Amino acid sequence: MDRRKFIKTAGLAAGATLLSGMGIAGMTAEKGKGMKIVVLTGSPRLNGNTNHMASQFIKGAEEAGHEVYRFDCTRHKVAGCIGCNACGMNGDCFIRDDFSELRPHLLEADMVVFVTPMYYFGFPSQLKAVIDRFYAVNGRIKGASKQSAFLMAYANTDHKEAEPMISHYKTLLNYLGWQDRGMVIAPGMWPAGAVQNTKYSCQAYELGKNL
Repeated sequence: MDRRKFIKTAGLAAGATLLSGMGIAGMTAEKGKGMKIVVLTGSPRLNGNTNHMASQFIKGAEEAGHEVYRFDCTRHKVAGCIGCNACGMNGDCFIRDDFSELRPHLLEADMVVFVTPMYYFGFPSQLKAVIDRFYAVNGRIKGASKQSAFLMAYANTDHKEAEPMISHYKTLLNYLGWQDRGMVIAPGMWPAGAVQNTKYSCQAYELGKNL
């Protein structure tokens, strides 16, 4: 099957998912039930600033009654997409690795949260590899009425340096048709633990708590 047929098939699947997803989202909002949330972290530092922000967000979200699945990308083996198209953008991935653990949670999630440091003005390679593998489930997550949030920390203080990553996040959501629920951007976070006891730590908690 050529790429055009892949995209057409994936688009049809996404349309079907959009309809069912809208119904699920509506029922969740109406009945006030908790969401299923996937948190993807990109920092290899156990005591890093974004890992702290992730924990604060999760604490708030769980206190609010949501179910959270955390996937620390740097602690799993996930290879980058090789563009083989064996998945057809909506099937089993040819690569056998830890993405298979994330996959069912990603498909079922009402919300996906990206928590990441800036590495050389972009996403860490481990998180980017996971995002690239979204390709294999594209037909089921695109237009699926999911929500999202973005938590980020970086060492410098020039806000312009954060713009490329923020733009990447917004472009990803625009393509997938997901709704942004908020961003926490923490500049000036160089040493591990610097974000603790700052307003950014509180903002991460409040973002999860107020979903």
